[in-house]
Amino acid sequence: MAKLYDHYDRLHNYIRISITDRCPLRCVYCMPKEGLPFFPSERVLSQDEIVQMVQNFADLGITKVRLTGGEPLLRSDVVDIVRRIRAIPEIDDISATTNGLYLARKGADLKAAGLDRLNISLDTFKPDRYKKITRGGNIKQVLDGIQTASDLGFLIKLNVVLIKGQNDGEILDFLNYTRDHNVNVRFIEFMPIGNSQATWQKEYVGLKSVFDVCAENQIDYAPIQFRGNGPSENYQIKGAKGSFGLIHPISNRFCETCNRLRITADGYVKACLYWDEEINIREAIPDPVEFQRLIQKALDNKPLNHEMALADADKVIEKAPTWRHMSQIGG
Repeated sequence: MAKLYDHYDRLHNYIRISITDRCPLRCVYCMPKEGLPFFPSERVLSQDEIVQMVQNFADLGITKVRLTGGEPLLRSDVVDIVRRIRAIPEIDDISATTNGLYLARKGADLKAAGLDRLNISLDTFKPDRYKKITRGGNIKQVLDGIQTASDLGFLIKLNVVLIKGQNDGEILDFLNYTRDHNVNVRFIEFMPIGNSQATWQKEYVGLKSVFDVCAENQIDYAPIQFRGNGPSENYQIKGAKGSFGLIHPISNRFCETCNRLRITADGYVKACLYWDEEINIREAIPDPVEFQRLIQKALDNKPLNHEMALADADKVIEKAPTWRHMSQIGG
């Protein structure tokens, strides 16, 4: 079996596929207030194209698949997509990133189809603040979805993007949530994708603040190993059912161990989340040889790191940041 390496000798065995750019929310770190013009249906990869593409990747050594969006559960055929990917022998892990709004309704079917894990976005426990951050979301739907997913036995990660002045005062609440809930709360640094440098720098919170909160509240924790593909550093509070993790692309880059490729909903491969370089692979899906050539080309051009650290905010860079918003990439 072929394997996918970039020119820094990083092995890639993980793909993130955006199966739609649509989402009912307008989260402040993901989409502009006015929303975005969504792709017409014919521009979005079809179910058959997605499944064939995953088979192509499986033949190249990919074993892990994450479905993202937008909101992937908006697709009426998402359960069929999961079921057909599950039937590909080489794929041993299927997960999805979701806002959780549709989990109470679709969770059982997704579990039966073969979905293994869920990343659920939840940036606050306060209903009014949730409505503000998501620009209209109903937190009760999300909490109901989390409960459904938990009852179904999904491995659950809660994604918490820390934003200064909005939810950074709830770090202790999320840490305490892990005491009685078997979830992995992942604190994520706010990234400058689809936002101005001024806005980003004003709202950025370094994850050292999580350790500061632990120290201030005399919380006893220890590092642990946690199943999954992500770059988080994971810890567990003594006696807790769950755990917490830190994903800090800004203050402590994890690029050197990056093992993933991202596929946009309209069929472009992005080897790096931040940079604008992307290659259209849609037409090559029926042709495994050409498909492999284009994927390897993307990997050969993959940079060592993304350079979106605060210290580099005013630095002139050779590449340009991506034009896409996070909702158009899949995170």
